[in-house]
Amino acid sequence: MTDDSTKRDYKDTVFLPKTPFPMKAGLPQKEPGIEARWREIDLYRKLREARAGREKFILHDGPPYANGDMHIGHALNHILKDMVCRTQNLMGKDAPYVPGWDCHGLPIEWKVEEQYRKKKKNKDEVPAKEFRAECRAYAQKWVDTQREQLKRLGILGDWDNPYLTMDFQAEATIVAELCKFAESGNLYRGSKPIMWSPVEKTALAEAEVEYEDLTDSPQIDVAFEITECPNVPELEGAHAVIWTTTPWTIPVNQALAYGAEVQYDLLTTNDGKRYLVAFDLVGEFLTRTNLRLVDEPGMPDDGNGLLVWQADKLIKGSDLAGTKAHHPMHHLGGFYATPRPFLEGDFVTTDSGTGLVHMSPDHGEDDFDLCKANGLNPAFAVMDDGRYRDDWLWLGADDKDEDGKERRRSVINKPFNAPEGPICSDLREVGALLSASADYQHSYPHSWRSKAKVIYRCTPQWFVPMDKELEPVPGAKASALHEMSLEDIEAAANDDGTLRQAQGERDTLRTRAMSEIDRVEFIPPKGENRLGSMVEGRPDWVLSRQRAWGVPITLFVRPDGTYLQDPEVNARIVASVAEEGVDAWDESRKAEFLGNSHNPDEFEMVTDILDVWFDSGCTHAFVLESGRWPDLQWPANLYLEGSDQHRGWFQSSLLQSCATRGRAPYDQVLTHGFTMDAKGKKMSKSLGNTVSPLQVMEQTGADIIRLWALSVDFTEDHRIGEEILKGVGDQYRRLRNTFRYLLGALNGFVGDMSDAGEIPELELYVLSLLSELDGKLKKAATEYDFNTYTRLLVDFCNEDLSAFFFDIRKDTLYCDGPSSATRNAYRTVLDLLFHALVRYAAPVLVFTAEEVWQTRYPQDGEQEGSVHLLEWPSVPQVPANRAKWDQLRALRERVNEAIEPLRREKVIRSSNEATVTVPASAVPEGVTDEQLAELFITGTVTRGQTDDVTVTKSTDHKCGRCWRLLPDVSEDGDLCGRCDDAVSELDAA
Repeated sequence: MTDDSTKRDYKDTVFLPKTPFPMKAGLPQKEPGIEARWREIDLYRKLREARAGREKFILHDGPPYANGDMHIGHALNHILKDMVCRTQNLMGKDAPYVPGWDCHGLPIEWKVEEQYRKKKKNKDEVPAKEFRAECRAYAQKWVDTQREQLKRLGILGDWDNPYLTMDFQAEATIVAELCKFAESGNLYRGSKPIMWSPVEKTALAEAEVEYEDLTDSPQIDVAFEITECPNVPELEGAHAVIWTTTPWTIPVNQALAYGAEVQYDLLTTNDGKRYLVAFDLVGEFLTRTNLRLVDEPGMPDDGNGLLVWQADKLIKGSDLAGTKAHHPMHHLGGFYATPRPFLEGDFVTTDSGTGLVHMSPDHGEDDFDLCKANGLNPAFAVMDDGRYRDDWLWLGADDKDEDGKERRRSVINKPFNAPEGPICSDLREVGALLSASADYQHSYPHSWRSKAKVIYRCTPQWFVPMDKELEPVPGAKASALHEMSLEDIEAAANDDGTLRQAQGERDTLRTRAMSEIDRVEFIPPKGENRLGSMVEGRPDWVLSRQRAWGVPITLFVRPDGTYLQDPEVNARIVASVAEEGVDAWDESRKAEFLGNSHNPDEFEMVTDILDVWFDSGCTHAFVLESGRWPDLQWPANLYLEGSDQHRGWFQSSLLQSCATRGRAPYDQVLTHGFTMDAKGKKMSKSLGNTVSPLQVMEQTGADIIRLWALSVDFTEDHRIGEEILKGVGDQYRRLRNTFRYLLGALNGFVGDMSDAGEIPELELYVLSLLSELDGKLKKAATEYDFNTYTRLLVDFCNEDLSAFFFDIRKDTLYCDGPSSATRNAYRTVLDLLFHALVRYAAPVLVFTAEEVWQTRYPQDGEQEGSVHLLEWPSVPQVPANRAKWDQLRALRERVNEAIEPLRREKVIRSSNEATVTVPASAVPEGVTDEQLAELFITGTVTRGQTDDVTVTKSTDHKCGRCWRLLPDVSEDGDLCGRCDDAVSELDAA
């Protein structure tokens, strides 16, 4: 036996992977430097140059508000957009990304007003131009802040030239788009009840309203004395009962609505009062009013409250036609002196209430429509701050409470609207209040920003009609409106190429929009129903807002309410706004704009501003069509935003473009859900469950957020939290370890498939897996299925490579000799894997992939390469016996499971010490025992006739170089035949 002290140390004969790529990522420290290099070499512009002339793919960025730091929703949204553009660029298309911001409107204005309030400064006393300048500066501050935060997230885009809705040219384009509506007659000024914020003193769009569940709303029953009923005279003197959850609307009641098919019951109390209520709702009415129903009239009063009995015969709703009733406050005269008519309403149901509905045309859509149809106009009694006018008869300025204070409080405040408030008190005083409580539960609208309750309020506003017949859009060809065959286009086209409507179909904004919703592809598909239902049932679009910061409604109005439709005037206005911004719309410029053709004294300049959703709805016009960004084109392939934008940007863009261009500005709409906390709850600062992407980047790096965002099913609401991010960190470390192994194993490798020689079956199998992965990843990228894309990539690296291919071939890599054909083929395949995987990972782990690439291909001062300039890899299609190798992998799993208990019990320390017996029937034909041992990483393998896998500790000696226990090793420390040949080759060299 040889003395151990004289045995050779073979460490220097083993190939050990070497790489400067560290396992510890240090992303927070490393990523800023990588991003700085991208800026230095102008990576975005280099990518545009590299893809110039290729097929375009246009994702149009929906503008976030320039208001506050980036939150997790921003991060998710922009990571998804970045993933779209990067994968499209990777697949060889020219996919530019121009980021943008929404800079006008209430979010900005409200924040500036908050600063004013802290300084006890009155906004109304500040000149409008000065106030707008402060809004502009505030927006620019947050544009700059968010821009740096998004760049830090690894979002690649034209950051030096983003679009801002407050740019003068953008403001001019918005004005020009508004003028298209005006010149075609698709605007009108009218009075309708709309969502109104008394706190912010402005109309709100549906997208600016959120709903909150309330449990303490008031509900009251009010009696209106019937004065006239031609069809049922016996009802005269009885009281029609209405139920409402908005007591504050009683002061402007103008009518009562009934259902023609509803059956009504006349209830009589034992003190002689009579109440008209829907028969189906008698029980609910009695419960609210504490009346007790008895079988027949005349029963004695037992002292426990009023008794009530029902009429012998029900009254059909249609018999109430022509009925009139006193308003409860008719004794005040004036507005209240006129009897209130009963009007048939098809919206009246017996789901709740009394089956009779009080009508206030100022404060309800159904109320307004029904009253208008019957010649009853709004009273405009509630002011913009939500209080009744000073001269309102019932609640005038001299109406005091017990402390001598004015009772003319905001109509939605609890003290005013409560059962003990002034309205209910006055109704109680005249005997008209039958019940009042503050325990009604329902969902109530609130302002998205101030969080205050909103009301329906009738005010003069500017509207876009949804159902007005439209003129054909000039230049909009039939093929642009519908996907049709050539024959269909020719059959449906007018002489000028515009689309002729199907016989009997009216071409309105609603029908155009619905047609486009049917054409556009929605991802996920449920988005089509969501947007379609909203457009199908939406009212006319309210364009006007009563604020200061925004694009003005640049119209000149005559005393009769009509507006000027002069293209020359409009052109002067647009040119001035392009030069000076929204401040150009000023009374001092009136004569200049109107020119010599119009008398300034005959026109009024509109002072309202545009709904900010009209601004953002026009972004396709000044971003995709203006030519300022020559890499872009109209229409966009894709719009991508959160699901709340079905009522916001998706819809406003659709309506604006359908009205002016005859089609949607997009071909696909991708919707993502909202990010919830780890328990599935909505994030809230007050709950302390928010996750800041800025802090995550500071602690673990941007690539971790990106991996999280692209791992979740973003089409649904999804979660984030500390434990979830820890799991993402584990996934990241596995991916990083895969690249570290590849970089080490390929150290010094120069070659390609032409140098590989004959490729072993295992390598062919792995290449076939890579080819399959390649197809699946491309499909997932094309379909925006990014969580599948990321999962496939992670699973391939973990299961097919690290746990299988790398594990099996590490012995070959470390211990085969330099001339080993198997080792050379293995490294050749590793090189193919490297080039494929680094490209696949680049859109996901943008910083890490760049670090990997630069580690293998470091750039000197003259070279400015980047992994993000590369295209989709070319993966060879090779033949492989997949069934055979799938069978072998399954057997390998069984062997590993059998070895694990012995390892756990420390019978053996590694699988190399195991002798394994496997079922002969489980081994594919042509596979040797030596190949099985290599596959299982065990000492030796034999075959048995049973179905069991058995493992024992090997009695063979361990090779002093590769440490395998093999029969051809004479004693511990000696070399096996393979290692002896390798050492001889190395010594000879």
